[in-house]
Amino acid sequence: MKKLLNHQAVKYLIFGLLTTLVYLLARELLFYIIQQATLAAIIANIIAILFAFMTNDRLVFNQSSEGWPKRLVKFIGARLSTLLLDLLLVILLVERFPQIIGQFVHNDPIWINRIETWLAQALIILANYFLSKVFVFNNTKS
Repeated sequence: MKKLLNHQAVKYLIFGLLTTLVYLLARELLFYIIQQATLAAIIANIIAILFAFMTNDRLVFNQSSEGWPKRLVKFIGARLSTLLLDLLLVILLVERFPQIIGQFVHNDPIWINRIETWLAQALIILANYFLSKVFVFNNTKS
């Protein structure tokens, strides 16, 4: 069991789920407060990106403390690309064409936003692992 929990992909999944939880809670709370899906998604992404970098850098990919600023810049760049994917889906499925999801949830804006969020996160988790593994966390381990 200990060996399984130390496997990089398993650790990424665990911390990825925690990052997703941080994102979802932040986005849900922000959307409830400000009722603007795009702004809620942007702020929630910033919070999640910072949380994810801290956990991925040291706990998942076991990076040395050297070079972390460069990795942070790369990480933010990679996450900005998935933020664009998230925003595209928000704009299309929540703001422009809410009826696509709305037809299944009586056009309830909270449920439309919630369903789009979960859909987007599934795609984003896959893209983030690939980008992190290939482009960001490939230096000397601690």
